[in-house]
Amino acid sequence: MDVMDFNMDMFNLEGKNALVTGGNTGLGQAFATALAKGGANVMAVSLQGDGGETKEMIESCGSEYKFMKADITEDGKCKKAVDAVVDEWGSIDIVVNCAGISINVRDVTKYTRKEWDKMVSVNLTAAFEMIHEASKYMIEQESGKIINIGSLFSFLGGQWSPAYASTKHGIVGLTKAMCDELAQFNVQVNTIAPGYFKTKLTEETRNDEEKNETILSHIPANRWGDKADLMGACVFLASSASDYVNGTVLTVDGGYLVR
Repeated sequence: MDVMDFNMDMFNLEGKNALVTGGNTGLGQAFATALAKGGANVMAVSLQGDGGETKEMIESCGSEYKFMKADITEDGKCKKAVDAVVDEWGSIDIVVNCAGISINVRDVTKYTRKEWDKMVSVNLTAAFEMIHEASKYMIEQESGKIINIGSLFSFLGGQWSPAYASTKHGIVGLTKAMCDELAQFNVQVNTIAPGYFKTKLTEETRNDEEKNETILSHIPANRWGDKADLMGACVFLASSASDYVNGTVLTVDGGYLVR
């Protein structure tokens, strides 16, 4: 492509069909909305809610929205979700693996195998299975965008949360491995690593003056991220503007990792 062939329409997602896990709440809802604002149809897969609020947000953008309430760690559920997107709209062009959990933050001597297995199943194995199923269609159509959601703990040690840090490191490894295999089919696989964002999950920390100040002192931007701060990164990695961006980790953290 010549430099003069580049144009802003390359960020346009009209005619694309997306699946977002964890897309009904929190950061997943922001990713789903970003894709809809870009013009894509969106199916959210989540265990939480009925999709009502997200449906209003997506449809207000002029895109179609579908919601599937499902536990993506159960056998066959990832295939069912991917097939549902294709059955509804004819193709699957974008997958955002956002579903994730973090449970029982405590030292390793008290961390149980049951807790470890649950987090690995949700945070890492389900992402692999979703890619496994979606890539069958993407290889055939010779195009696709897979966006995995990492964390600052894709880089940091994660004291008191060994499973969370391990799975988020694993997401980066999965991204690189899948890039290495799927790039030849014009399928791009990347990771977004959010920093500290204003969500319901972080509300308690933000309301604790000491903890809040500790985190802010580590962020050069001197503020928590708003969910909207993630939306541009999502649209970029989902669009043809990123066709030669593959196997990378895009941090959106206000500069946290540099301090």
